[in-house]
Amino acid sequence: MPDSIPLLDAWLLENPQQPAIVNGSQTISRAQLRAASIQAAQQLASLGVRRGDVIALWLPDGLAWLQILFAAARMGVLVIPVSTRYREREVRHLLEVSGAKLVMVTETFLSIPYAAIARQIKAELNSLEQVVLVTDAAHEWQLNVSMPERSEPPPDVDGLHPGAQSTDLCCAFSTSGTTGFPKLAVHDQDSIVRHAQAAVKAFDIRPGDALLCALPFYGVYGFVSTLAALAGGARCVLLPVFDAKAAADTIAAHQITHVFGSDTAFAAILGVADANLSSWRVGGMADFAGLSARVAQDVEQRFGTKLIGLYGSSECFALTAARSIDEPLQRRVVSGGVPISPDIEYRIVDPADNRILPDGEQGELQMRGYCVLAGYLNNETATTKAFTSDGWFRTGDLCYRQPPTEGGGFVYRSRMNDSLRLRGYLVDPSEIEACLMTHPAVQGAQVVGVNRTGEGDIAVAFIVQNPDLAATADNAQAEIIEHCRAQIAAYKAPRHIVFVNEFPSVNGPNGVKIQKTKLREMAAAQFAQ
Repeated sequence: MPDSIPLLDAWLLENPQQPAIVNGSQTISRAQLRAASIQAAQQLASLGVRRGDVIALWLPDGLAWLQILFAAARMGVLVIPVSTRYREREVRHLLEVSGAKLVMVTETFLSIPYAAIARQIKAELNSLEQVVLVTDAAHEWQLNVSMPERSEPPPDVDGLHPGAQSTDLCCAFSTSGTTGFPKLAVHDQDSIVRHAQAAVKAFDIRPGDALLCALPFYGVYGFVSTLAALAGGARCVLLPVFDAKAAADTIAAHQITHVFGSDTAFAAILGVADANLSSWRVGGMADFAGLSARVAQDVEQRFGTKLIGLYGSSECFALTAARSIDEPLQRRVVSGGVPISPDIEYRIVDPADNRILPDGEQGELQMRGYCVLAGYLNNETATTKAFTSDGWFRTGDLCYRQPPTEGGGFVYRSRMNDSLRLRGYLVDPSEIEACLMTHPAVQGAQVVGVNRTGEGDIAVAFIVQNPDLAATADNAQAEIIEHCRAQIAAYKAPRHIVFVNEFPSVNGPNGVKIQKTKLREMAAAQFAQ
C-alpha cells in the first residue's frame, strides 16, 4: 500500500468479514463499511466534491455518518460535524465559518426539521452550494438529489488509487470561543490515525471486543472512542439517542466490553433495575456533576470494573490522558491523568509568564504533540493566539502536576475562563448572552453557572430589560427562555432568569468591568441546592 493510506483502508482491510457496526438488528462487516465508503466517495465526486473541499454532516449517528466520514477521508475532504441538537443560528455559523460546499442532512431528527433549515440557510449563504438529503441516515447512504451532467469522469476514488494524503485535513470539532460562537478545531488524517492507534493500546481494545457508542459522533469524545474501536478491530454498537434502560440492555445483549461516558450517564445506567453489566471490562469517565467517585465505587462493587478519569478537548482530542486502574479509587476517578502516548507532552505554567510550575501548584495546562489541532479553521488570529512563542498549545485549563508518589500526570480543576459545562457540553456563556440580546425586551444580559451536586452546571441569566419593550411580569421568564430554545440547543437555554436594574461593576484601567464573581454569588444564593 502507498504511504498515503486512507483512514478506512488501513484499519478495515484486516479481518474484513468481522462486524464493524451494529445498529439495531443490522450488522455491517468491516468489508461492507469499506465498500459503502467507496460508493459514497464516488457519489460525492459526482456532486463535484474534490480534494481540499469542505462538507458538513448534520446527521444522527448511523452507518451513513461513518460511511461519509471515511469517504471524505479517502478523497482528502474536510468534514464539519454538526450537533444534532443545533438550531438555525448555530448551524448557519458553522456553515459560514467553514465555507462548506455542501451539507448532508436527514429530513428530521429529534423533531428538528433539518432539511428545511438547511435549505433556508442555502438560500442566504453563497458559499453553500448544495443541500444533500440522506434519506436513510441510520443505514446505508441513499441520495435524493439530481446528479449533475458532467462531460468528464469523476476522479478515481475506487479504493485502488486514493486521492488523499495523510496530512490532509480530516475533521473539525466545534469548541467554545470568546466570540460567543464555536470555533472549529481542525485535525488532519495522520493525527487521527495515530491517536486512535494509541487509544487501542491504552484502553486494551482487542479484536472481538464491543464498544457501546452512546456518545454522539459529532463530539470529539464519541468520535475518538468510535474510531479507536474500529482501529482495534472491535465492533461499534450504536445507540443514537441515549436512554439508560436501552444502554443497560444493549450492554447485556451485545456483551459490551468498553463504555466511555459521563458520570451522569453511568449513574443513570446503574439505576436501571436488574442491569447486568458484567461484560464491561474497560470504562473511562468524564466528571460533569461530581458523581464520579460514587459511580466508580458502585460499578466496582457490583461488576468488578475499575473506572478511570480522563482528559481531552476538541483541540487536543478526547482520551488524551487517563488515570491508572492501579490508583486508589478517590484519585483514580479525578479528571486528568498521564498522556496515552509518549508523543504527547504537557507542562503546567504560570499563564502570565509561561514559568513552569512545581508539583501541586495550579496553572495553565499546555500541550504539544500530534494530538494538538492543526489550527482553528479560517481563523488565523485565534490560531496564533492559542500557541506560545515556543510552540505549546494553551489549553485554557486550570491544572496541577501530581508527584510520582501520587501517580504522576496532571489533575484537571476547571476552565480558566467562565465556560459552563451544561449537560456534559462545554458552552461559552457569551454565546447564550448573544442569543438573549436578540430578544427585543432584553437590554443587557449576563450568564453565569451554578453547580448543583448530581446535576452539574445550570445556566442563570441576569437581564436588564428594555423599559419600552419589557415583557409582562407574569410571563417574562418563560417568554425569554422559549426565545432561546427556538434559536439554540435546548441545553444551552438559561434555567432561570433574574431581572435586575443594573449589573454589579467596577471601574478598571480599561473601563467599567462587570463583576461576574458577584453575579455567580447572587445566583448560587438563589438556586444552588
